[in-house]
Amino acid sequence: MVNKMFNKSWMHTPEALAKHYIPYNAKFLGNTEVEAPKGTEVVKDAVRKLKFQRHIKKSEGQKIPKVELQISIYGVKILDPKTKDVQHNCQLHRISFCADDKTDKRIFTFICKDSESNKHLCYVFDSEKCAEEITLTIGQAFDLAYKKFLESGGKDVETRKQIGGLQKRIQELETENAELKKQLQELEEQLMIAHVPPAGSVSVKLQSTDVFDMVPFSTVTPLVPSRASNGCPPPPGLTVVLSAGKDLFGAEPFDPFTCGAADFPPDIQSKLDEMQEGFKMGLTMEGTVFSLDPLDGRC
Repeated sequence: MVNKMFNKSWMHTPEALAKHYIPYNAKFLGNTEVEAPKGTEVVKDAVRKLKFQRHIKKSEGQKIPKVELQISIYGVKILDPKTKDVQHNCQLHRISFCADDKTDKRIFTFICKDSESNKHLCYVFDSEKCAEEITLTIGQAFDLAYKKFLESGGKDVETRKQIGGLQKRIQELETENAELKKQLQELEEQLMIAHVPPAGSVSVKLQSTDVFDMVPFSTVTPLVPSRASNGCPPPPGLTVVLSAGKDLFGAEPFDPFTCGAADFPPDIQSKLDEMQEGFKMGLTMEGTVFSLDPLDGRC
């Protein structure tokens, strides 16, 4: 979501930002690491620092590099205007703060979390009197990207994580269930062998019982309560069905993904988690004053 500190309406159609991009030309003063993802004072210090560095470079004969900004719902790209080589690609869910100078209408800045170092970097530009328009365009793109994320199922990321945990637990229980079935079957086979009569002897075939004089478990036929040979009723809870496709409680194995929720690989899931966290933080947009000292003259 976008938190605007000034009341301005969006400037572009949703289609222009969703299917294409809005280009702007600007001078790139550079970027510098900041300690916080938001804050007017944070960007003021960054602007002052970068302007000071630019004045030193200008005195050495270096010019401020020109760049092209391409703003869409997929991010803010900073390119070389001639070669179109991408210098920086700032994804919108990583941009947390955006501000423009209300005095000279040229300077604007935004804070973006670097995808590799996870440090917060403040980018500063001189945009030839269209700083406010660029700030609003970034805000509109963020707003559209957030809505698209929700519509595409991003709001269910947390639910999917919980379902994934449930599925893992279910698999563990099913493995344990299968092992118990195997052990029960082995015990039953051992008991059947122990009750085989000697060769040549005549015996009446009785229903086999275990060492506790109880009817053994069967993995195929449901057990029916019956009186033991000593005349005592069977212990409660002995009627257990262990048929194929059912668990120890006689229930069908639960598949939480039959309702259509996607089971994402870990790398994709981590990206969804990151996007959810970024959009949840939101984008703060402010109009402020950056020209605070004599160094903040024309770059």
